[in-house]
Amino acid sequence: MTLIAIILPWLSFFLRGKPFAGILCLILQITLNGWIPAAVWALFSLSDGSAEKRNKQFIKAVSSGR
Repeated sequence: MTLIAIILPWLSFFLRGKPFAGILCLILQITLNGWIPAAVWALFSLSDGSAEKRNKQFIKAVSSGR
């Protein structure tokens, strides 16, 4: 998924179910200067999604232990 976020950042958003961010990222990526910010945005979003998933698993594990 990281490779997709670098090469085709807009596709990364669509695959994760964020169509509006994908469209905005595609518009940004159309310009050559916008490709790097779009790729960075997709990578940050990807890592943020992974962190959110880990936090949900942690909260579920802690709350089920009580």
